[in-house]
Amino acid sequence: MSSLKFSIVTCSYQQGRFLDATMRSVLDQGYPNLEYIVIDGGSKDQSVQVIESHSSRLSYWVSEKDRGQTHALSKGFERATGDILGWLCSDDLLLPGALQRVARFFEAHPEVDFVYGNAFWIDAQGQFIRPKKEMPWNKFIFLFDHNYVAQPATFWRRSLFEKVGGLDESLNLAMDSDLWLRFAQHAQPHYLDEYLACMRDYPEQKTRALQPAGRKEDRRLIEREMPGLANWPQKPLKWLARASRIAVKLSHGGYGAQPPADFVKALDQYRIG
Repeated sequence: MSSLKFSIVTCSYQQGRFLDATMRSVLDQGYPNLEYIVIDGGSKDQSVQVIESHSSRLSYWVSEKDRGQTHALSKGFERATGDILGWLCSDDLLLPGALQRVARFFEAHPEVDFVYGNAFWIDAQGQFIRPKKEMPWNKFIFLFDHNYVAQPATFWRRSLFEKVGGLDESLNLAMDSDLWLRFAQHAQPHYLDEYLACMRDYPEQKTRALQPAGRKEDRRLIEREMPGLANWPQKPLKWLARASRIAVKLSHGGYGAQPPADFVKALDQYRIG
């Protein structure tokens, strides 16, 4: 069993219908050296009751007004003491054994500070939709096509998080993209071809509901990371990035991938409704 300590932060606001499944997916990992921190923004639904039902297994939790998701995450990471960090939004899931598999990888590769894996797309009830089998890091594709790094399937060493100064609280939607890009300035992002987590796809999802604001934040990142291309015509760059992504994913078997049947079956225990 790995000696590495994990700190996982879940931030939540008015997500009580999903929160129990999310928390159980972390606590059910059975990982012995786990610090689980839950930061709720003062929800008025059943969230506090859900958190309290698991409180004996939490390292810390609070329900109080905050300044939004990025601030809530920062509050959680300020309390994190683990060797390896990650966050799980209150509507996402970890797949069984994810933390142990990530720990084994980090122990076998001490030179790697930042790793991301594959995920499942699931619907609001937790039903499997399709696999999200990914590809190695490519900054041009990341910036001009989309952020393809599955956030709940991403983990990093605390030393790297401290080196880049943590999350940027001026960002409300692209805080993960910004963090990955700043990580990449100091450490090569490593793609781990393992299914580690699930992401929900439903109409009320924050990133879908606030797409115009998200595009503005993405533009800020392009201007910072590739200023030489920021003033070029954007459509051709996006077409090139999309074509490149399709080609790379094809070469890595990203399309038509068959997910592990036992992981799909495991979703039954986290089904909602």
